[in-house]
Amino acid sequence: MGSNPNRLKKGFTSGITKGWSGFVWMLQIIIPISFLTSLLSYSGWMDRIDFLLQPVMSLLNLPSMAALPILVGMLTGIYGGIASMVMLPLTNEQMTLIAVFILISHNLVQEGIIQAKSGIHPLKATLFRLTASVITVIIVARFLKPDTLAVMSEGLSRAAAQPLMAMLKNWFIASFYLCIKMFVIIMALMILLGIMKSFNIIHHIVRVISPVLKAMGLNQKVGILWITAAVFGIAYGAVVIVEEAKEGNFDRQELEKLHISIGINHSMVEDPALFLTFGLNPFWLWVPRLLTAVLAVHLFGLWHRIKSR
Repeated sequence: MGSNPNRLKKGFTSGITKGWSGFVWMLQIIIPISFLTSLLSYSGWMDRIDFLLQPVMSLLNLPSMAALPILVGMLTGIYGGIASMVMLPLTNEQMTLIAVFILISHNLVQEGIIQAKSGIHPLKATLFRLTASVITVIIVARFLKPDTLAVMSEGLSRAAAQPLMAMLKNWFIASFYLCIKMFVIIMALMILLGIMKSFNIIHHIVRVISPVLKAMGLNQKVGILWITAAVFGIAYGAVVIVEEAKEGNFDRQELEKLHISIGINHSMVEDPALFLTFGLNPFWLWVPRLLTAVLAVHLFGLWHRIKSR
């Protein structure tokens, strides 16, 4: 028992260190991207290429401007997508759909490389994630029924009409409050995860959720890999995922099922929580992509069974 305070201190210290490091890294993305997004919105440049973006965005029940945070999120990550989204005149429903999309499909290049090193072809992993994003957003939109173009046009007109200094002031205030909220969330989450890791709680959680893994169509042997990605994400948990995949006795199909699942649904704590700063409904941030991941794994398993026969 005497070691418990030391473990607690170690976990707390580790969480603060990693939380601060992650926050500083986030600022390096948030500040420049949000500023450039504000300038794009102010310039009206996105309006001039509306005819190129609108058909694709209409499929997702989103206005053409929504392409910017989606593309940035796909190429960079959650923080980049949020940085672009925060400066655009979007409704709550529109932000929810964008959040659902980039929660599934973000940081595709880096995470695709990590997945390639631990069991699945990067092209296959990326196609699964993009397909899952499109289908999930289309389904969620049927429940939210977002009003897109009218609200968007009005918001853009106001953004373009205001003086440059007023736009810069609004950008600074919005970015400042967003960064404060994210600092609180990131530090709290990383301290909690640091304490959990210090007390070796995650391994116990894997044993407890064994029935859940089975329901998700996953083998219990990949439990530690799934919990690592589910809690820390593919990028943060890269070392564990790659090393365990090298050393573990997993067959190809087990690893491909794992990567389909975690590709669609990972970092279940931190990533969705970041979008709570926009006042979005937590249900849409957690439930749809979890259900999509479960369905995708079972369909993949069914396809393999049919193929083997």
